[in-house]
Amino acid sequence: LKRKLQSPHGNPPLKRKRKPSINTFKKRTTEADIREKGSPSQKSLPKKQLTDNQNESQKSKPFIKTSSLFRNNPDIPEIHRKAVQQVQENVFTTDSFSQLDLHPHLISTINTVLKISSMTSVQKETIPVLLQGKDALVRSQTGSGKTLAYGIPLVQSLQGMESKIQRSDGPYALILVPTRDLALQSFDTMQKLLKPFSWIVPGVLMGGEKRKSEKARLRKGINILISTPGRLVDHIKSTECIHFHRTQWLIIDEADRILDLGFEKDVAVILNALNAERETRQNVLLSATLTEGVTRLADISLNDPISISIADEIHKALKPASQMDSQASSSSNCMEQENFAVPEKLKQYVMMVPSKLRLVTLAAFILEKCKFEKHHKMIIFFSSCEQVEFHYELLLKVLSGGLESEQPEHSSVSSACLQFLRLHGNMEQEERTEVFQEFLKSKTGILLCTDVAARGLDLPQVTWIVQYNAPASPAEYIHRIGRTARIGCHGNSLLVLAPSEAEYVSLLASHKINVSEIKMEKVLSSLMKDDRFKLHRPRSKKSCGTDPQEVRERATVLQTKFENYVHSSEGTVRWAKKALQSFLCAYTTYPRNLKHIFHIKSLHLGHVAKSFGLRDAPQNLTALPTAGSKKKTKPRPKRSDLLKKTHGKHRLAEILRSEYSSGMDTGVSKVKKKKQKKPGNQQIP
Repeated sequence: LKRKLQSPHGNPPLKRKRKPSINTFKKRTTEADIREKGSPSQKSLPKKQLTDNQNESQKSKPFIKTSSLFRNNPDIPEIHRKAVQQVQENVFTTDSFSQLDLHPHLISTINTVLKISSMTSVQKETIPVLLQGKDALVRSQTGSGKTLAYGIPLVQSLQGMESKIQRSDGPYALILVPTRDLALQSFDTMQKLLKPFSWIVPGVLMGGEKRKSEKARLRKGINILISTPGRLVDHIKSTECIHFHRTQWLIIDEADRILDLGFEKDVAVILNALNAERETRQNVLLSATLTEGVTRLADISLNDPISISIADEIHKALKPASQMDSQASSSSNCMEQENFAVPEKLKQYVMMVPSKLRLVTLAAFILEKCKFEKHHKMIIFFSSCEQVEFHYELLLKVLSGGLESEQPEHSSVSSACLQFLRLHGNMEQEERTEVFQEFLKSKTGILLCTDVAARGLDLPQVTWIVQYNAPASPAEYIHRIGRTARIGCHGNSLLVLAPSEAEYVSLLASHKINVSEIKMEKVLSSLMKDDRFKLHRPRSKKSCGTDPQEVRERATVLQTKFENYVHSSEGTVRWAKKALQSFLCAYTTYPRNLKHIFHIKSLHLGHVAKSFGLRDAPQNLTALPTAGSKKKTKPRPKRSDLLKKTHGKHRLAEILRSEYSSGMDTGVSKVKKKKQKKPGNQQIP
């Protein structure tokens, strides 16, 4: 029957070299099928040449069965959750700054330079307490104006001192912040507040800057010193001219982040240096979340403090912090029971996406919001620096029209709309500052970043926060989404989860965080608006509406574009593997209480590889799930030599701090050199 069907096409039967077996019969039928699909000129060809011709035909029709995006995916579970009543704070009050006993010039500066007329709730509660000279533990939602809550009373008290402050007096106030970017932002705010009081000099110390120029500034004198903890410890140990015998204020902003990753020791060194020279001073701790570490720090640094918690609707009156400490210590699970205040005008969404489809869904979401809807400013959070770098290059090349040489009319339109920026802890300080300022001033744009941008940064007009990798705690979730809907503005957040991570939604609900679901299909349907991803077929009719089959075809076209770019050179493949490796390493670091949601064994390596533009699961990454064991095995040979052991510990501390601006240049540079060597040796000892 087969031979009869073949004869009209002019295909002669295959030459018989030996007796036909069942296998040869199968070969004939498959080759006949290929001939029917291919051109009639393909007569009995050698096997190698035949496969070459097949590949050529696949290039001419690139998206027929090239990427099995929509097959063998896990089922997306239904999200069953109770609607919870979110904890709300009233951000604004009707009270103006003129009602406070402030210097007239300071009030006019707030009104004209900062363009603020009325106080926020946290400012109304905090400023009078600090003006009375009392210590305070301030807890309020992100984007509620905490910087001015301590900045205004600080400037008021310093300008009103009986003996006029001289620059050479040294620091009267010390402000500790966790990251370099927040240090620059706080410095900018203090500069604006001090416009009428030019004799008070603010200054900033942070990693990435030249230590020599910082020493020169310290010699001249800085009255309000803003610093990251690591760099300040560095100067305390190595700079003779730094002193604190006139320091009257200690302000620790984003206290919980400062305590993360072992900064507690640095803070202890700073407190000891302050106490050695002057015991009495006013201390302020500020944070959006109250952790066990913060209450521990409050015990050692604050003296009979007032606790100000804006989210506490029942007890709005001020109460001693000792009460809060006893409440926190009464339960060992105080972290798990904590409810977080969420900005009122923030809409929160979650989207369930199988691992294979993560990349195309992210791209479709970016196109929908930033190209077709426009006027959107977006921040996308990743769990590692390598992922930020990889996705920045990939999205820039594929979505911004870098690869569209064959379709110049489309590329000019898309590149005009999409502006990608990146921010992470491995960037040089000069570049970080430049990116931060550029994103600050632009009205649109997409910032790809790590958690280095999750704390305290005030980036105006950000309309969407996308958490591409889920945060390690509900507290971190709150800080990330706090980059939008600031000071009463509208904002949206999207959390991308795999089907195996669905239980994370229930965890958020237990902390009074309410999220609505967006369907992945709805996001992918936005690809219908972009003809770059249209499947060109000879008999293609005009696309009608959002046909699910055509949406899938277009998603496959986009995925193939990503894969073609990644596989265009060995360098890009290596880069994709490095990003995948860093994602898997980060996935193993979720805390123990979340391991039942985020477990490395629940990931399908081949599917995850697809989301990095790789066609197959890399073979040399099999050792990765045990990446956490690296720390255990590493110290064993070092036990014989105590000196080497201490160096190893010190280096580990530097690695942990590099993301959050320790400022120890020499240590960090050594670490970076080591880091660059590691990805080459894919296998872990």
